[in-house]
Amino acid sequence: MRQNQDNMKLKRVLTLVFTAFLFPFMANAQVTSSSITGIVKSDKGEPLEGASIKAIHTPSGTSYGTISRSGGNFTIPNMRVGGPYTITVTFVGYQPLEYKGINLQLGDATKLTPTLVSGAESLADVNVVMRKNSLISKSLTGTSISVDRTEMDLLPTITRNINDFARLSPIAQVRSSSTDGSPLGISFGGQSTRYNQFSIDGANSTDIFGLSSNGTNGGQAGINPIPFDAISQLQVILSPYDVTQGGFTGGGMNAVTRSGTNEMHGSAYGYYQDQSMVG
Repeated sequence: MRQNQDNMKLKRVLTLVFTAFLFPFMANAQVTSSSITGIVKSDKGEPLEGASIKAIHTPSGTSYGTISRSGGNFTIPNMRVGGPYTITVTFVGYQPLEYKGINLQLGDATKLTPTLVSGAESLADVNVVMRKNSLISKSLTGTSISVDRTEMDLLPTITRNINDFARLSPIAQVRSSSTDGSPLGISFGGQSTRYNQFSIDGANSTDIFGLSSNGTNGGQAGINPIPFDAISQLQVILSPYDVTQGGFTGGGMNAVTRSGTNEMHGSAYGYYQDQSMVG
């Protein structure tokens, strides 16, 4: 009898220890998708419950849909980042409303305010105006910035490194060594570069051994932990007030990779240097 009680206590202790070690890994999941939220109203300002909202990812044909709830509120979560999307809002007795060319940012909910006009009335022109959220607003869960594929293709980068785009954040600063002036990495909010976290599609890819100066695998050798052309969007976030993000006290760099489309695409690059380029 005494031995059975001891075995029960041992099992309880092992269960508690296992849960304590497992919880940090469960709590450090990173955001890899986006979402669309909004309120559907009539032209008289009345909320419409039961309206149909359908979003189609144009390059791949992926379809998302939902129905507006009480008060006309709707949410489409876990959507692929990027775009463009074509969004159609319909309701019985009202003219359908269509949004085109909507692009979604990583970890940032795009808000729409569709206003449907009664089918008995005619409407000459419809102007759809979108407003991008400011860097700091009540709709965000922390100071963050997102860089999409278009900006990566247009902005210059010599080393084809994601750090070139992480520096676009006003909260980031490049730290250099005191001896030869070579860059040591990116510091966020004055924290050490070793307190940063880098994730790829939600998987932690941080240099856990602390050998890299910028906190990412491959940073010591000056290479990317992931091919530059494979990145779709990059999010840089500081002090997030969101339970889905954590595991860092500096800055969090969250990258998602590109997904397939119905069209064939490719890219190529090269490096060239000769004696005329050496000072």
